[in-house]
Amino acid sequence: MTATPWAEEAAATRAPQVNELALRIATVNGTGSSSANNLLMRAIFRMGIPVSGKNIFPSNIQGLPTWYEIRVSGAGHTARARNPDLLVAMNTQTRERDVAAVRPGGCVLWDSTSPLERAGERGDVTLLGIPIARMCAEEFHNPRERILLQNVVYAGAVTALLGIDPAVTATLIDERYRRRPRLGEANRRAFRIGEEYARQHFPCPLPCHVEPMQATGGSIIVDGNTATALGCIYAGATVAAWYPITPSTSVMDAFTAFARRSRRDPMTGLSTCMIVQAEDELASIGTVIGAGWAGARAFTATSGPGLSLMQALLGLAYYTEIPAVVFDVQRAGPSTGMPTRTQQADLLAAAHASHGDTAHILLFPGDPAECFDFAVRAFDLAEHFQTPVLVLSDTDIGMNDWVVPRLRWDDTYAPDRGRVLGAAEVEAAGEYHRYADADADGVAARTLPGVSPAAAYYTRGSGHNRLAGYTEDPDEYREVVDRLARKHAAAGGWVPEPVIEARPGASVGLVTLGSGGPAVREAVEMLRAQGVAADCMRLRGYPFPEAVFRFLEGHAFCFVVEQNRDAQLRTLLLESGAGSERLGSVLLYGGEPITAGEVSDAVLVQLRRREE
Repeated sequence: MTATPWAEEAAATRAPQVNELALRIATVNGTGSSSANNLLMRAIFRMGIPVSGKNIFPSNIQGLPTWYEIRVSGAGHTARARNPDLLVAMNTQTRERDVAAVRPGGCVLWDSTSPLERAGERGDVTLLGIPIARMCAEEFHNPRERILLQNVVYAGAVTALLGIDPAVTATLIDERYRRRPRLGEANRRAFRIGEEYARQHFPCPLPCHVEPMQATGGSIIVDGNTATALGCIYAGATVAAWYPITPSTSVMDAFTAFARRSRRDPMTGLSTCMIVQAEDELASIGTVIGAGWAGARAFTATSGPGLSLMQALLGLAYYTEIPAVVFDVQRAGPSTGMPTRTQQADLLAAAHASHGDTAHILLFPGDPAECFDFAVRAFDLAEHFQTPVLVLSDTDIGMNDWVVPRLRWDDTYAPDRGRVLGAAEVEAAGEYHRYADADADGVAARTLPGVSPAAAYYTRGSGHNRLAGYTEDPDEYREVVDRLARKHAAAGGWVPEPVIEARPGASVGLVTLGSGGPAVREAVEMLRAQGVAADCMRLRGYPFPEAVFRFLEGHAFCFVVEQNRDAQLRTLLLESGAGSERLGSVLLYGGEPITAGEVSDAVLVQLRRREE
C-alpha cells in the first residue's frame, strides 16, 4: 500500500519543517523496540542535531502499550512534545487513540499487514502503509526474529522518511553488534528492507525532516541514574547498600559496574568498596548510617515506597547527626502506584522524613549532568552538616536518555569531610563532648571510632544533651533540637542556587524543579507569544536560598509548576516564609513527562480567571 492520493497532495504542499519535529513510536511492551528506538535517537544526535527521548512504558514485563517519543529541536527545546508530526503506529490496541493525537498535517506510518480501520478516518494526516509483518515473515525464518526485527524495519523506514543519514545508522548497527555478527547481519537486512520500501513508495524525505547541524559538539547522551552512580564514584563513596526498586535499581547496577573498574586495590586486585543488596530498605539505610558513623562515604538509592520504610532511621541519623546520602528516584504513588511513571510527589516525605520535628537537606537535579554534580555535592553537604542529604530526581531524569554537556571534573577537588577531630586535636582539647562547641552554622565536631579513648561518646537516638548524655530535661532537650534547626537553616547558604531566567518588565513568575525545567522554559516562550511576559526559576536545593524569596517578591504573582496533586513544592515554600497571596499552582501529575503546552495553557487559564 502506498500513500493515498489526497495524502500525497497534502505532503507535497506542506511547508518544509526542518529540525523541528516530534516522532512518537507506539508499540507493545516486550517486543524488543527499545534498541531500534534508541538507534534513531542516537543517529539524529550524531548528525549534530539537538534531540531528546522519552520512554513511556508500563511496569509489567510484556503485553501492555508502550511509547517512545523523540523530540528534534534545532532551537534546543528538550521537553516532551504534545502532538507528534510522525507517528509509527505498531500497536493495534492503541492505534485509534495514537492517530487522534497526531498534529494536523502530520504523518502516520503503520503496518499495513493488518487493516487500519477507524484509525484511518482522519483526513488531515498522511497515511504511510508498509507491510512490515508480512515482509519480515517472508525474509526471516526464526519466529522470534520475525517479531523483533519488525522494529528495525520501521527504523529503516523512519530513517528514509525523516532524512536521517543512513551511513550514521549503519555505523551504529555495526557498533552494537560487533561481537554478534549474525545478529548484526539480520539487523542490517531488516533495516534495508524498511529503508528501501519507504524510498520506493513515498516522497523522501517528508516535509518535516532533519538536516545535519553542528549543535551537539561537546555533548553526550546519558541517563540520570548512570550519571548519579558515576558521581558517587568521583565523590569517593565506598559503601552502597540497597534493595531493588523501580526506577532506582539502575543506579546500583551502574555503580557496581563502575566500582569493578575503579574500586580495586592495585596491589591485591581486591575490592576497596562494599556493595550490599540488603533484605529490605530498613536494612539498607541502617547499613548506610552505620558506615557513615564509622567515617565512610555511604549511600542508598530508592524510590517512594522505599523512602517510606526508611523514615525512622532517617530520623535517627538526623538526631544523632550522622552523614548519609539517599538518592530518591521518584515515581507515581501512593502505595505501589505506577512504578515506571514519573512524579515529584516525595517532596514533603523527604523534607520531613521521620516523626517529630525533622528537617532534611534536599537537592533537586534537573538533568543527568546535575545528577553527576549533585551526587558529589550531596556527600560534601552530608559530612559538612553531619546529617542525611536526600537527592530527588524522578523517573524521567533517571531512566530516560538526555543530551547534556560532557561531564567535567576538577582534579583539584578535595572532599569536605566537615569538622572531624583526630587524636591530637582531641588530646589538645583536654575533653571532648559530642554536641558541644558548635560553630556558627550549628555544627559540632565529631570523631570517628577508634581515634582516641578520650573521643568516645554514646550515640543516642533517645533524648540527649549537648554533652551526649541522656536527658529528659526540657531545657537541655530544646538546646539540642534548636541547634539542629539552626543547622538546617544554615544549609540554605550551601545548597545550589536556583537557576533564574529573567526579562525586563515581567510581572509573572514560573517556579519549578527537576524535570519540569525544560517544559517551563519553553512555556515562557509560548506565553511571550501570547503577550504574557514571564520569568522562570528552577529550584535546586532545600532549605531554599535567599535568591528564591527575592524572585518571589519581585513578581506580582508566581505559578509553582510541579508534578504532584497536593502542591507539595508550594507547601514547602509557604512553610519557609513565602506569602500565599503571591503563589498559585500548576499541578500536572498524570505520570507522563509534562509538556510546555500543558504549562502554558494552565497559566493562561488562571491569568484570565484572576482578571475576571
